Amino acid sequence: MSAADGMTKPFDPSALRAEFPILSRTVHKNVPLIYLDSAASAQKPEAVIEAMANVMRHSYANVHRGLHTLANEVTGKFESARESVARFLNAASHEEIVFTKSATESINLVAATVGQTLREGDEIVITQMEHHANIVPWHFLRERKGVVLKWAPIREDGSLDMDAFRALITERTRIVAVTHMSNVLGTLNPVAEIVQIAKAAGALTLIDGCQSAVHLPIDVQAIGCDFFVFSAHKVYGPTGIGVLYGRAAVLADLPPYQGGGEMIGEVHEDRITYAEPPHRFEAGTPAIIEAVGLEAALNWLAKYDRHALIAHEERLYRRAADALAGLNWVKVHGTAGGKGAILSFSVDGAHPHDVAQILDRRGVAVRAGHHCAQPLMRRLGVSATARASFSIYNTEQEVDAFVDALLAARKILQ
Repeated sequence: MSAADGMTKPFDPSALRAEFPILSRTVHKNVPLIYLDSAASAQKPEAVIEAMANVMRHSYANVHRGLHTLANEVTGKFESARESVARFLNAASHEEIVFTKSATESINLVAATVGQTLREGDEIVITQMEHHANIVPWHFLRERKGVVLKWAPIREDGSLDMDAFRALITERTRIVAVTHMSNVLGTLNPVAEIVQIAKAAGALTLIDGCQSAVHLPIDVQAIGCDFFVFSAHKVYGPTGIGVLYGRAAVLADLPPYQGGGEMIGEVHEDRITYAEPPHRFEAGTPAIIEAVGLEAALNWLAKYDRHALIAHEERLYRRAADALAGLNWVKVHGTAGGKGAILSFSVDGAHPHDVAQILDRRGVAVRAGHHCAQPLMRRLGVSATARASFSIYNTEQEVDAFVDALLAARKILQ
């Protein structure tokens, strides 16, 4: 569904919020929960919870190869989820969608398979704002294959320095792997332009869409990337399942990632053949129930006009950022234009963990730490930050409560 087909529901923040059972709970002796940690993991609407429970109640079996009713039913649901993900990303075919256990595993799959073709001195370009999931697998190749890891710097406002990025691309560049939206700064990178630059040098491209997939409409064909990854749990689905989009021609050339059932053609004592993508990369029993939950999440999200949801999140972020702008003891990290609804900040003289714990006593759940982005923390000159991340189920009243809680925390910490 889309806004254009006239089938979307009007966006009523209160009604949408009511679809998330956990948001009605309290913490710390009946303090209302204010959940501002969706960049780490989003809450789940009733539609997802029920879809997963129903398949366990009525249709559970192992997928593929079974000939009985339950196996056929759940195989249909599992493959329907693959088709829904393909539509969500505007992939050319559902065969370009590989299910993994997480976006982290998706990146590791690419690094492990493409990495077999790399030689000492080949180059991989990433950015200073990457999550460790899009750093460590490339470090493995640096350690084991002697490839060169090159880092595109960021500007003071948290935006990517595109001139410096271009200068890093050479005839030895083999892979360019960048985040679409920073999980710390909210910076939105110009991924279509990045892909064009990389393609001109003959490099493969991977886009980490863990943050962007929930905040923006995604079109992998328009981006032009070879790979795109995201996790279900950040788009209101369950944990335990991630997505790897791979362009068909690229997937066809990759060797298997793991061995076992499902990924084979034939197995003999002296030889083996492998299945075609995507099943070549899905060894073993997959995340069946989780795939059902992911499809339910995407179908639920598709009921709403994405532009209305984006505008709501932008209003929440701007309300919070404007309130903090008047506080000379708070530093907001990442102020680039067009950024997502992610607000990382530091409080003068206070450790982010202390800030987060005090906010929690007032019911406000934020994240504190290095956010799996230690190179970025060093670039920012801090060891950690606190982070409030806003979602479609948050309200302006919750933003105000967050600011009030921060003011109270400041008085305690002085």
